[in-house]
Amino acid sequence: MSPLPRSEARGSGGLPMYGLASSCGRRRDMEDAVSVQPEFLRKAAWAKPVAEACKERMHELVAEELAGLRHPVGAETEWKTVMERSFARTEEELLERCNGAPRSATCRCEMQAPDCLRVGSTAVVAVVTPDRVVVANCGDSRAVLCRNGPERPDELKRIQAAGGQVIYWDCPRVLGVLSMSRAIGDHYLKPYVTSEPEVTAIQRMEEDEFLILASDGLWDVVPNGLACKVARMCLRGTAPPLSPGQAQQKQERDALGVPTGRASKPRCF
Repeated sequence: MSPLPRSEARGSGGLPMYGLASSCGRRRDMEDAVSVQPEFLRKAAWAKPVAEACKERMHELVAEELAGLRHPVGAETEWKTVMERSFARTEEELLERCNGAPRSATCRCEMQAPDCLRVGSTAVVAVVTPDRVVVANCGDSRAVLCRNGPERPDELKRIQAAGGQVIYWDCPRVLGVLSMSRAIGDHYLKPYVTSEPEVTAIQRMEEDEFLILASDGLWDVVPNGLACKVARMCLRGTAPPLSPGQAQQKQERDALGVPTGRASKPRCF
């Protein structure tokens, strides 16, 4: 989101500025996929083949659902319908792809049957319009709007009402397996795990600064407020303050004439 008036958005073609970054960390494969389309901003954190499929199709399905409306989408209930249908169609396409997958192959691709039935992912989709921000979230990815600065009881009740249970093993897990209650794919855990997204549509305000979309790789270790603080410093071009230990190391290095490694102008990666 741009902190400037909407008519002065600094992105290409009048769109707000955006940036993206992904890190594999210690995993063998990169499992995140990011796609930025004109007027469609989305991040997916999935098993790799599922992520790539969504990267190619999710924004197209949302656009198709919007184009199918006879009038401009307005109410939150209409956005909820659009997003729910888009997520459902994404899962249907993945299931069709899975049913048509080869039963034997030499590679370890997860989209081979029957392994593809055990592959799934979280997804968070954000649509930024001139007057509102619409977010659809399925799983443990998250969108955080910085504005001026399954442990959920309802999900537990939904799973139990469907005949499932949540077992605590390091963290709450559906049937003791999956650590989230909503995901696209993971067909072997249906109907306890649903692909129906939670949709929120909020009015844009002049105080809106930016929108962060990220997977659990960030949110498991960085609180919402800290993520906003760091992003704000990056956008304003101010360096984060040094901790007492870092400050002491800097003084020692300066005394010895050793470069500290901090750039003269703060950079954010």
